Amino acid sequence: MVQENQTQFTDFILLLFSEEPNQEGILFGLFLSMYLVTVVGNLLIMFVVGSDSHLHTPMYFLLFNLSFVDTCVVTTTVPKMLVSFRTLNKAIPYADCLTQMFFFILFAGIDNFLLTSMAYDRFVAICHPLRYAVMMSFWFCGFLVILSWSLAFLNSFLLSVMVTRLSFCTNQQIHHFFCDLPEIMKLSCSDTIINYIVLYFVSGLLGFIPLVAILYSYIQIVSSIIKIPSTQGKYKAFSTCGSHLCVVSLFYGTIFGVYLTSSFTNTSWKSTVVSALYAVVTPMLNPFIYTLRNKDIKGSLNRLMSRKTSSQ
Repeated sequence: MVQENQTQFTDFILLLFSEEPNQEGILFGLFLSMYLVTVVGNLLIMFVVGSDSHLHTPMYFLLFNLSFVDTCVVTTTVPKMLVSFRTLNKAIPYADCLTQMFFFILFAGIDNFLLTSMAYDRFVAICHPLRYAVMMSFWFCGFLVILSWSLAFLNSFLLSVMVTRLSFCTNQQIHHFFCDLPEIMKLSCSDTIINYIVLYFVSGLLGFIPLVAILYSYIQIVSSIIKIPSTQGKYKAFSTCGSHLCVVSLFYGTIFGVYLTSSFTNTSWKSTVVSALYAVVTPMLNPFIYTLRNKDIKGSLNRLMSRKTSSQ
C-alpha cells in the first residue's frame, strides 16, 4: 500500500537554540550585531577593491567574490533566525526551508572553491612569479569564479533534488537555527540511504580535493620561501599569503568542528552552537583578517579616507 499523509504538513519548526528559551532578546541582539558587522565589513572590502585601481589584481578580484559570497551566506540564514527571535514564530514553510537549504549549500560550496582558487593564486605568485601575469590572467580568474559557481550549483541542485524525493510524516522539528541538510534528512520517514551515500560521496569529493589542493599549494609555497636567502624577503613572501592562510584555517577548522561535534555528542544544542561558528562567525571574521593583516587593503582605506578629507 502507498503510505498516506507523508508530506501533508506545510511547515517545519526551527528549534533554534532551544535549550536557552528565555534568552531570545540577548540572542537577537548578538546575532543582529554579528550580521550587521559581517555585511558592513564585506561590503567595505568590496567597495575598496572595486574603487581602488591598485587593487584590480587577480588576488583582490577573488577576494571581492569571496566577500560577496560571505555576505550571501549570512543573509541566507540569519534574517530568518532574527525574525523568529522577535516574533517567537519558529515555523518555516516547506518550500522556504528547501530554498534556504539550497542557497546555503550553494554559497558554502562557492566559498570552498574560491579559497582553493586563492591558494592557487598565491602558489603562482610565490613559486612562479615571472609567469604570474600569464598563469593568472583576468580571463583565467574569471574562469575560476565561473567554475566555482557552476560546481557549487550542480552540487546544491543535486542534493536539493534528492531531498524532494523524501517523505516527511509527523516529526517536523529541526534541531537547528536553519534548514541544514543532515537535520532535514533525519526527519524523513522514508529510506534515506541513497541520500546519505550521495551526500557523503559528493561532500567528500568536493571537500577533499580542494583541501588537498590547498595543502599542496602551501607545501610548495613554504618550500619556495625557505629558499629565499634574506629574512626580509621571506617575511614579505609569507605576508602575501598570511591572511588567506588564516581564513582557510578558520573555514576548515570550524567545518571539522561541526562534524566532530555532531559525531561525538548527542546534544543538539551544542551542535547548533558550533554550526553558528561556521555559518555566522567565520564570515564575520574574514573582513577583519583581511583588513588588519593586509597592507594593501589598509593602504587603500587610508587613501580613500585622505581623499574624502581633502575634498571636504
